[in-house]
Amino acid sequence: MMAEEGSDLASVLAEYVIAPAPADVRLTRAVQGIDHTGTATEISVVEERPLTIYLNRQEIVTAMTIGDYPEYLALGFLRNQGMLHPGDEITAIDYDEELETVVVRTAVETSYEDKLQKKTRTSGCAVGTVFGDMMEGLEGVVLPHTPVRSSWLYALAHKINRTPSLYLEAGAIHGTVLCQEDRPLVYMEDVGRHNAVDKIAGWIQSTGAEVSDKILYTTGRLTSEMVIKTAMMGIPVLVSRSGFTAWGVEIAQELGLTLIGRMRGQRFICLSGEARLIRDTDPAKVPVEAKAHRRKSAER
Repeated sequence: MMAEEGSDLASVLAEYVIAPAPADVRLTRAVQGIDHTGTATEISVVEERPLTIYLNRQEIVTAMTIGDYPEYLALGFLRNQGMLHPGDEITAIDYDEELETVVVRTAVETSYEDKLQKKTRTSGCAVGTVFGDMMEGLEGVVLPHTPVRSSWLYALAHKINRTPSLYLEAGAIHGTVLCQEDRPLVYMEDVGRHNAVDKIAGWIQSTGAEVSDKILYTTGRLTSEMVIKTAMMGIPVLVSRSGFTAWGVEIAQELGLTLIGRMRGQRFICLSGEARLIRDTDPAKVPVEAKAHRRKSAER
């Protein structure tokens, strides 16, 4: 049985372009403590460090992050804030680990003083920030009518929940996965779900990957911020193990984005974009999710 599980895990990991790196010693730290019985114990906790993002000569924001993929985080944050566009020529991305800064340089000089003066604190963990009008740039967004099969959703949940991750190693972290049909492609983690999705956006910006046939899977709540960022990337389907906020649902309905939440075992709920969903699997035939693979959100 163990050999079969190992083979299954190896085949899943082979599908990823980028998978989590729970063994990376830079991302967690061993901390001594005392448990509820008074016994000394040691656990792994996630590292959290600042990263200041610059666009050319202008300081934009300081984000608290686990420190992996700083270039993708910077690119994705700027893209999702409307400060970078798909056609912009990026001449350099300079990351200085010692100074904890990343500078994105473009061929055309930029200036966002007015935009930076107006900012909104989001509901994201680790305090997300959105600059300017949150709905800016969504007016012309038309999402593709790419179908999504329920069999893909069940397969993705099965694979993602079993993928070795920082969450399983240390907890206190969110994950976001870019998927195509039933294949997980890019799995990013961070202390805030907004950072995780910005890393995905940065990878897309950097590689020029096609997004019209993609699904975004997240472990966090389906808030207005998550819906807006998914739509800004042009991804038509957003799925989560967790629940919804009313404004997130309202925006998804206005944009025609397929929004699926509370994806736990055999169950899920679609509150927007039902027309894309093809129910090609009998939920009763889907294996019940083992408790060992349930995330905290699945218990709520």
